Amino acid sequence: MATTLITGGTVVTSTGRAEADVLIDGERIVAVLARGSVLLGTDLTAGVDTVIDATGKYVIPGGIDAHTHMSLPFGGTAASDNFETGTRAAAWGGTTTIIDFAVQTHGQKVQDGLATWHGMAAGQCAIDYAFHQIVGDVNPESLLALRGLPDEGISSYKMFMAYPGVFYSDDAQILRAMQVAADTGMMTMMHAENGPAIDVLVEQLLAQGKTDPYYHGVARAWQMEEEATHRAIMLANLTGAPLYVVHVSAKQAVEQLAAARDNGQNVFGETCPQYLYLSLEDQLGASSDEWGNFEGAKWVCSTPLRSKEEGHQHHMWQSLRTNDIQMVSTDHCPFCMKGQKDLGLGDFSKIPNGIGSVEHRMDLLYQGVVDGQISLERWVEITSTTPARMFGLYGKKGVIQPGADADIVVYDPNGHTSIGYPVDKDGKPTGRSHHMNMDHSAWEGYEIDGHVDTVLSRGKVVVTDRQYVGQKGDGQFVRRGLSQYLI
Repeated sequence: MATTLITGGTVVTSTGRAEADVLIDGERIVAVLARGSVLLGTDLTAGVDTVIDATGKYVIPGGIDAHTHMSLPFGGTAASDNFETGTRAAAWGGTTTIIDFAVQTHGQKVQDGLATWHGMAAGQCAIDYAFHQIVGDVNPESLLALRGLPDEGISSYKMFMAYPGVFYSDDAQILRAMQVAADTGMMTMMHAENGPAIDVLVEQLLAQGKTDPYYHGVARAWQMEEEATHRAIMLANLTGAPLYVVHVSAKQAVEQLAAARDNGQNVFGETCPQYLYLSLEDQLGASSDEWGNFEGAKWVCSTPLRSKEEGHQHHMWQSLRTNDIQMVSTDHCPFCMKGQKDLGLGDFSKIPNGIGSVEHRMDLLYQGVVDGQISLERWVEITSTTPARMFGLYGKKGVIQPGADADIVVYDPNGHTSIGYPVDKDGKPTGRSHHMNMDHSAWEGYEIDGHVDTVLSRGKVVVTDRQYVGQKGDGQFVRRGLSQYLI
């Protein structure tokens, strides 16, 4: 097998940093050695097939995005990234593993939904991938199937308190599923919003002629998220099931999670880049010659953007520092403006909900390091190590140590990344600078004080010198164990 040495860099883990070299044999890390080490009396650089010079750069475990939706059917269309385009974009941004969601729709068997997702992903992915399972139809048969998922390498499932008529589960269904989770050790993932109440607010706003994208966030008020989060926590408390609340955006929901954790409950939460940087006020002010006030549809997602004036973004950063929020995923579910988002012209409730960020998560969170919001070690922890531990991948993923997969990113803190559309001297767009399959960027205009330099997936270089050198099929399905983060 081919050997690779990454030398000259600073290895950064969740617990510290060291001037060290990383030796790779085939797909695995075999040694992490203090600078200048000699192995068996031989200079390492003379005995390997490839040397990667990381001088002045950080060497970190590859990012793990634990919440993506490739090709997800939703809102009368489907997410514009498939497994080929989405994982390639992820690789460009320093993410080397995604955990996507296999979907069981109403009337479908869980096993059939899972088989469909395996079929879509197999042979298509640029990086490794795993699955959570969406359970959209809770009945005796699906509950029995849920018990068998850990044997398939799937140790978590997702339910929705939102979207009546699509994915919605009522409290009785959630209770039954959580009872299974408590028996099996599976992680319950919850979309926590009060869907029936939101539908009432949507109906009332549309009746008042309030149809612009901004009102999506008004209808999905923070009270709807806090209430559902509290209800999910209580059901988990009753059953003893571990609970992971996805895409937390409201500071009041964080307070519910923090209180439960203070009481010793296995309750966790993720947030997403959009809730750290973007706001409802930004959406209100968004307009363009092409789209007018509908420009704000680019940032329609659920849970929605929250008000900066109310301090939600500040609280999210603070919660990452205090571990009241454990990690950052993207909820990557991209839709193009033309032909997809514009389905909601004149009716915000018909805008497909989703933002594309899988390519930018590592960079956006690194900017948090530059800005003093989080430490360098915490950056690694919330983007790689904790996702690995939370979802049963740690040891294989999320760490630079002997025996781990050689999923490694060389990150240049002296580099620079411009996100969005580059323009010519006349201010006209010259083409996309991102690699996601989208006709716009939710992050257009963002400047990052750092750059992904080299990306290795299981020892193979897939991105280097600002070029993608991998291919579809490089990624493999990864079987997961039970969560390694439980208290």
